[in-house]
Amino acid sequence: MLRSWYLKFRLLGVLLAVAAVIGVALPAAPRAAAASLTQVTNFGTNPTNLQMYVYVPNSVKPNPSILLALHGCQGSGPYLYSSTDFGSLADQDGFIVIYPSTNPGGSCWDVSSDQALKRNGGSDPVGLMSMITYTEQHYGGNPNAVYVTGESSGGMMTNVMLADYPDVFKAGAAFMGVPYHCFYTGTVRGWNGPCAGGQVSMTPQQWGDLVRNDADPGYTGPRPRVQLWHGTADTTLNYNNLGEETKQWTNVLGVSQTPSSSDTPVTNWNRNRYNSSAGSTQVETYSIVGAGHQLPIQGTQMAAYAIHFMGLDGSTTGGNTVAVTNPGDQTAASGTPIHALQVNATDSASGQTLTYSATGLPPGLSISASGLISGTPSSGGTFTAVVSATDTTGATGSTRFTWTVSGTITGTTGALHAVGAGKCLDDPNSTTTLGTQQQIYSCSGGANQTWTHNPSNELAVTVGGGSLCLDANAKGTTNGTKAIVWSCNGQANQQWNVNSNGTVTSVLSGLCLDVTGASTANGALVELWSCNGGSNQQWTLG
Repeated sequence: MLRSWYLKFRLLGVLLAVAAVIGVALPAAPRAAAASLTQVTNFGTNPTNLQMYVYVPNSVKPNPSILLALHGCQGSGPYLYSSTDFGSLADQDGFIVIYPSTNPGGSCWDVSSDQALKRNGGSDPVGLMSMITYTEQHYGGNPNAVYVTGESSGGMMTNVMLADYPDVFKAGAAFMGVPYHCFYTGTVRGWNGPCAGGQVSMTPQQWGDLVRNDADPGYTGPRPRVQLWHGTADTTLNYNNLGEETKQWTNVLGVSQTPSSSDTPVTNWNRNRYNSSAGSTQVETYSIVGAGHQLPIQGTQMAAYAIHFMGLDGSTTGGNTVAVTNPGDQTAASGTPIHALQVNATDSASGQTLTYSATGLPPGLSISASGLISGTPSSGGTFTAVVSATDTTGATGSTRFTWTVSGTITGTTGALHAVGAGKCLDDPNSTTTLGTQQQIYSCSGGANQTWTHNPSNELAVTVGGGSLCLDANAKGTTNGTKAIVWSCNGQANQQWNVNSNGTVTSVLSGLCLDVTGASTANGALVELWSCNGGSNQQWTLG
């Protein structure tokens, strides 16, 4: 979900001067005994008080490459570290990952202001550049091998950074972004509704001129290569933005608007490549059929494909491919053990051992390293499972299917009754203010107490002429996370299992919807807490 909007830019001339001071004034960079995400403070000029986290794998290579990885709105650096595969790929390939966090926490990057959209203009990019310079000086990072990636607001910032600092980045991968300058409002972290809705369209020349004339005027050197990802069902940042990004970067990089090649490397992944006259891919796009605002999906090949495009893996897989056989859509009943399901895959190289993993399985199910799925579903709903198989060279394949588990109240509309208090989940005063924490209140039958549990596992309330979704604030996964309302976006922190045992659990964290302090009073707030069987965690819908 997108609250404010962010930008990352490197003020190279300013920061190089600042870096000289930093090198003398700061202590050596902290290193954990075992590889872990480490927070770094006092890393240099930081006008917006960003937070810096860095991941240095135990297997880090000499003079390592640097990846700047940018979270989306309501996210953070630690969240991106835990919810994507870039850290494990760094373990495999020996590069360093910087995971910044915005300020205030959970906000979007600034991709809308005049400062953000110009080299050395100010705002978030100054702090981001300080992080990169610090990493180069204190961790031995290679200034000639710096890359950037990001999701949602971070995907937007990826485009901005590539435009503002073409001499710094060698390549970038933007997941669910918009073109550089599309989100312009002239205000810091502003919201541009027409751009988000896919209503801003320009010619390739117009888009390209914005990069050339506004971001870093006068720059004539080489430009970073660009990879772009978007889901066709994205309702937060419209899928049309992928086409506009493609027009911009093919124009900037001087390649044809017609793809040099098109293929489907994974089921429902439509890839286009735009090559130079020498045959080098300058722009690569992935259109993910049916995907919403959820990329990159952890446990799939998405992050690995991005790493490969940027060259962070050394491109040493040898070209072999893994194909996973789709087992077809599955059904089960909550509380009833399933018949074990064996997933199979083939490898184009002989003698390879395949290791299986999965994301999105129904709670209670798990997969073995050999591809056997077993267990007892613990809650109902419709789940999108992605099973991947990886060989010893790192080549990976995956397949996706749905698993429908009965025993849920999906599709029901009505009051969500707090059993222990005898009251109803209530949107205070029918507010449409995003981020409002929800409460319980005497049941009135009003629209602000009428919730729909839809097939996407969202709990939606209609107020002020529009729908809002119950949301785990800032994608929280800890006790005390506020239950708020926010614009519906299909992300996991807005998905809820309404279980046959009376609990309502967050798909993201598994925590229970909980009335604070087991209160029975009107206005008692609702949060997430470890499931404990208390009456303040019991709900009925309808």
